[in-house]
Amino acid sequence: QVQLVESGGGLVQPGGSLTLSCAASGSIFRPNIMGWYRQAPGKQRELVATMSSGSSTNYADSVKGRFTISRDNAKNTVYLQMNSLKPEDTAVYYCNLFFRPDQYWGQGTQVTVSS
Repeated sequence: QVQLVESGGGLVQPGGSLTLSCAASGSIFRPNIMGWYRQAPGKQRELVATMSSGSSTNYADSVKGRFTISRDNAKNTVYLQMNSLKPEDTAVYYCNLFFRPDQYWGQGTQVTVSS
């Protein structure tokens, strides 16, 4: 059974920074893709950033230049460094792990950007 445990959410002022972490445990196969999605109140869940086990990355246009995804394959951990945060980044952020044919989700961590 695969489990994803997220940490690092919280309240931050506009322009501030936060780093999210997600550690995966269990039977994890490669190649795989780890990433982050977010869901704001009243909106659909959307992709934020993903990174393959081969280090290919994909970012939503709204976060390009502000967020950086990285991972430690040895620890099965993915990180999301978020800089220049905006109020519209406020959402529950979910970690995701995909390897064919399954995908797994973390429990979510709240990020609130407000003064």
